[in-house]
Amino acid sequence: MLHSMRETIGMNKRAIGIWWRESPGMLVELIFYVITGAVLPYAGIYFSAQIITELAGAKNPVVLRNLVLLLLGIESLLGLIYHYFKNRYTVERNRMLEKLRYILSEKMLSLDFEKVDDAVIQDKVLQIEQINRWSRFGLCMVVFTLERMLQAIAGIAGALMLTVSFFQAKAVKSAFLWMNSPLFAIVFLAGILGFTTLASRIVERAQNMIAELSERATFGNRVWSFMAGMAGEREREQDIRVYEQIPAAMGLYEKNKVWGIGTEMDRLEKGKVGVLAAAANMTERLCSGLVYLLVCLKAYGGAFGIGAVTQYIGAVTALSHNLEEFLGAIGEVNTNREFLKKTFDFLDTPNDMYQGSLTVEKRNDCQYEVEFKDVSFCYPGTDRKVLDHVNLKFRIGEKLAIVGENGSGKSTFIKLLCRLYDPTEGEILLNGINIKKYKYKEYMSVFSVVFQDFKLFALPLGQNVAASTEYDADKVQECLKLAGFDVHSDRMKKGLDTWLYKDCDADGVNISGGEEQKIALARALYQNAAFLILDEPTAALDPIAEAEVYSSFNEIVGDRTAVYISHRLSSCRFCDEIVVFDRGRIVQQGTHEELVEQTNCKYYELWSAQAKYYA
Repeated sequence: MLHSMRETIGMNKRAIGIWWRESPGMLVELIFYVITGAVLPYAGIYFSAQIITELAGAKNPVVLRNLVLLLLGIESLLGLIYHYFKNRYTVERNRMLEKLRYILSEKMLSLDFEKVDDAVIQDKVLQIEQINRWSRFGLCMVVFTLERMLQAIAGIAGALMLTVSFFQAKAVKSAFLWMNSPLFAIVFLAGILGFTTLASRIVERAQNMIAELSERATFGNRVWSFMAGMAGEREREQDIRVYEQIPAAMGLYEKNKVWGIGTEMDRLEKGKVGVLAAAANMTERLCSGLVYLLVCLKAYGGAFGIGAVTQYIGAVTALSHNLEEFLGAIGEVNTNREFLKKTFDFLDTPNDMYQGSLTVEKRNDCQYEVEFKDVSFCYPGTDRKVLDHVNLKFRIGEKLAIVGENGSGKSTFIKLLCRLYDPTEGEILLNGINIKKYKYKEYMSVFSVVFQDFKLFALPLGQNVAASTEYDADKVQECLKLAGFDVHSDRMKKGLDTWLYKDCDADGVNISGGEEQKIALARALYQNAAFLILDEPTAALDPIAEAEVYSSFNEIVGDRTAVYISHRLSSCRFCDEIVVFDRGRIVQQGTHEELVEQTNCKYYELWSAQAKYYA
């Protein structure tokens, strides 16, 4: 139990530290807003009691005037400060979900690609986002709970200051002298504490019942997010209409939804949770009734006047309410513990890939030599070799084509070359040195890649090519020209400042798959890296555009080493050498003319299967 409490406190301290780093202003504004918010009602209670006492007694107009002016002045000043900081805090608090996404994205971007590519890690992130979206449990709940707890502590402090004199006041009538005993004060406070503890425990139980639905609610929310979002996704529009997918998605949502009439949440709210909420409310009312009764009895016993009754009822009721809020906040902390664990479990995901320490030599002549030495690779969690004892040396300035059937290991080969993964066996050398020894980011800078599943950004054309907000416009124009993209077309009215897609700009241009591929190729050229890797770079191009790319391939690549992956074997003829993969092994290597003569081998089989359709 003690260990669990320490762990809970530690996690909440860490969470507050994260929010202090991400949004220090929010926490400062919270403190000011809570303090002024706590003092504000008690100022009204205190001065109202003084005014009523004066009206019931001497009725001195000067005293009444001063009391009213003091009340107005203090409440106006405190109200101004309170609302100023509350509004600022509310704006910051409403941005928490956005900042949580930033925290999660920052962690994802810092992880090894192997971890990012892991479905388990992806699911953890999705769960954290979905939980925060439907219930705010996790990092966001820490701020809500802190707000509630600080308000309760400030409220308790203010209530106690106004309540002390209630116990000091002495009843004068003999029938009420027992209320002057210290035991009365102990029993009175114990009763309030008992009622508030009971009410808070009832609320905590109801909250836990709702929290137990988190797994179902997370999945239901995921289905709803997909269903609501897919109708607006450009890539899905045609399939949605042709195959009428909306009813299918709606059916999936109806089957798994958590909210609405007849759902599990509905049954809970009408059943157990509703009963518990009513019981908690009844307990609060009983506590308030007890306060009214005992305060009025002591006033009737002659301990204080009618003005003080207003003060003490307000103060003691506020004490009870804030005690309940404090205990409720502790309950929230306990309920939130498991959700915080999930968040920190992801944020504490370690990086296992060695980052290296050697500097990669900067060479203007692009004289970099890469060699695969007996490299094998299995994806994490499996023992199947996707690459099996691969040996290959890249000759500097060579145009190398890699071909093979789907699943033969071509894309995995590229991932290892770019060090997105490390080999399971063997080693990869850059200029004779194991690539693990080089600084990771510097090694990555040696490669420009157009991946098969590349993505462009909803940003201006120039920024897409440069992958930066600052760029050399002439260089961007030259790269687009080499890639065969017409930046001066009628659709590109703003040239390099034309926004792609309509996600961020209503005047953005939706472009075809072929145009996207050309821009991606231009982006790879702009980086001017020593190795140019093209994974199916012309798959979305029409035959004429494809032929243009092939005819200018040497001009595009220049003196760089190029690795070209394609399923279209006819497109590999212009490469210096072709490497044939089959079931994770290199089974053939040579020029097109050499390989096509080997009629009983894999390349001839692949070539013949395609060539017969063009005969």
